[in-house]
Amino acid sequence: MSEVLSQDEVDALLSALSSGEVDREEIIKEEQLARIKRYDFRRPDKFSKDQVRTLHMIHENYARFLSTTLATYLRAVVDVEVVSAQQITYDEFTRSLPVPTVLTIFDAEELRGSGILEMNSGLAMMIVERLLGGQISIPDKARELTDIETSIIRRMVDRFLQDLSEAWENIATVTYKIDRIESNPGFVQIVAPNQMIVLITMSVRIGSEEGFINLCLPDTLLEPVLPKLTAHYWLGSVVDGGTPEKKKAIADQLAQTIVELVAKVGTTQLTVKDLLDLQVGDVIVLPTKYAEPLPVYVGSKPKFLGKPGTKGSRMALQITKVAKEDR
Repeated sequence: MSEVLSQDEVDALLSALSSGEVDREEIIKEEQLARIKRYDFRRPDKFSKDQVRTLHMIHENYARFLSTTLATYLRAVVDVEVVSAQQITYDEFTRSLPVPTVLTIFDAEELRGSGILEMNSGLAMMIVERLLGGQISIPDKARELTDIETSIIRRMVDRFLQDLSEAWENIATVTYKIDRIESNPGFVQIVAPNQMIVLITMSVRIGSEEGFINLCLPDTLLEPVLPKLTAHYWLGSVVDGGTPEKKKAIADQLAQTIVELVAKVGTTQLTVKDLLDLQVGDVIVLPTKYAEPLPVYVGSKPKFLGKPGTKGSRMALQITKVAKEDR
């Protein structure tokens, strides 16, 4: 229906009001009820929609890091993507988990409190099987991990947390450290049951098999960085290149990069017959003059001008000028 009433609709509404078919008080009451929004005080919203959206974007970046890490270790095609980012109570999160599962409780040294990285046991068992040289297959029956399997998964999750630190570096420098690994959600109580958390759910597809990883971030853990959890801040820090330390690290790596310099003595053209007739001792005349500086190329672009010569017993080139770049 159009938001603007036609003249016939206006006349019909006025006629209905006059005849009593439509109650004016009822219309006013419905308008007032439409302005009221329901609010559950047992589940107070701790995060704005913009903050949840920013967390979704941050962990989309994290999902790409996880894809690379898992593909490298498992030597298989891996696709990790964020399914959802939502705020729920901690009790709702623990009640939704199966038993047994793999719950890694980790501490964030620079933030407050702990978080949880949950991986269903089938996915964990498949990763262990693959790391030990087996096939990519999720077992039909879930079970608790053995001590050896737990040790293997602990080292794998430690790498996951390093990726998480990299995904968060545009917001804050955070170091994550594993506290312990549990299999029963009932034995893990890092916050009060009614406390709000942000739950990041990621699907992990390895070959034809699929599992899920859940990341539980309580509000107390995120509270120190809440002002920075905006899309404007996160995207701005990505465009700016990050922190000064990160810029310096990139500059240091670039400074050690080896590039090839080529000094071009000159070019000429020969016929195929002249080329075939060339003999040892023949001289090819180049258009470059003796005192003329030689162009020095980096890749396909001339960057410097130089003068050829020798240094000791080696051939050398002395840079005399920086070449002008074409605008």
